[in-house]
Amino acid sequence: MKDVPQKLATLLDYWLEHNREHEEEFRDWADKAASLAGGVAGQLLRAADSMAEASKCLEKAKQALGENKR
Repeated sequence: MKDVPQKLATLLDYWLEHNREHEEEFRDWADKAASLAGGVAGQLLRAADSMAEASKCLEKAKQALGENKR
């Protein structure tokens, strides 16, 4: 199981970048959808905020993983 921390570190970096890209894309599309009815833009912004919150959790996991390597 020695490879788990190394693999997890790689995955965390990937997930963080992936989330940042999605968050940015959601915000861009919310701007584009601002004129649409039905709260589309608002829901896209909520999704972006949720993605940012998920990224915070992943950052904390990455920090905890680093502390376990010491």
